[in-house]
Amino acid sequence: MSSKTVKKRDRLVVAISSRALFDLADSHRIYEEEGLAAYREHQIAEENEPLKPGVAFNLVNKLLKLNGVLDHPAVEVILLSRNSADTGLRIFHSIQHYKLSITRAAFCSGNSPYRYIPAFGSQLFLSLDGADVRQALELGVAAATIVPSRHSRKSDDHLKIAFDGDAVLFSDESEKIYQEEGLESFTRNESRAAREPLEGGPFKPFLAALQQIQTAFPDGEAPISTCLITARSAPAHERVVRTLRAWNIRIDESLFLGGLPKESFLQAFEADIYFDDHREYCDSASDLVATGHVPHGVLNR
Repeated sequence: MSSKTVKKRDRLVVAISSRALFDLADSHRIYEEEGLAAYREHQIAEENEPLKPGVAFNLVNKLLKLNGVLDHPAVEVILLSRNSADTGLRIFHSIQHYKLSITRAAFCSGNSPYRYIPAFGSQLFLSLDGADVRQALELGVAAATIVPSRHSRKSDDHLKIAFDGDAVLFSDESEKIYQEEGLESFTRNESRAAREPLEGGPFKPFLAALQQIQTAFPDGEAPISTCLITARSAPAHERVVRTLRAWNIRIDESLFLGGLPKESFLQAFEADIYFDDHREYCDSASDLVATGHVPHGVLNR
């Protein structure tokens, strides 16, 4: 494949916590059970021992590999950590071990790093800390709490990202009607408002940034695929289609499941990660794909 160009202003900036990027479960257990001093001693003693990949490692690795097929870097990953720079040295050694092109970081010595997300210009934040994720969402940044998973798709460099619709890509305006008045009122409202575009949800800018990268490649050759997986069905699907058309944003695949379980469809799509506002859906899907819970909208209040 010949190299392609992505304009600098279209660069996708992803902020990720150290516990999402690497498996720090043992280290975190030491911190919780024995305290900060024991944690610091452990990290320094093991600082030359690379950490194992975490739940979001595969996603980050595939995102960064996009830069190798483009004339201008399309993706930048920022590391955000509650570690100090001292205890975080093992994390940077691990980054170097896996040859990840991550050069910018914020080590906050126990404090939440969420306040640096806008300063770095990030469009996406991934963390295992739900409180930090909620703070990021309040700042207007797409954010998700990574759900522990034993699954990681590594078969190739093609990146596949799946999204739920309402309260993720779209606002929760229709979800509110469904929760408060039921399916019949929801369907009636969506039919009546079929030509009225939905407001954007927290992940709309992230999806738009992915599409900017996709447009650097000829049709059918982009190493990124996106998929909408929603419980909507006809006739409520029309408003979704018209909303994406009004936004001038393309989704590669759209699955309108009418309430069917999503897990087998996520597996068939071979998603690298799936974003949903329903925590229970994320938990059930996490055995098959990496998932990110988006604590946004009426279901998370």
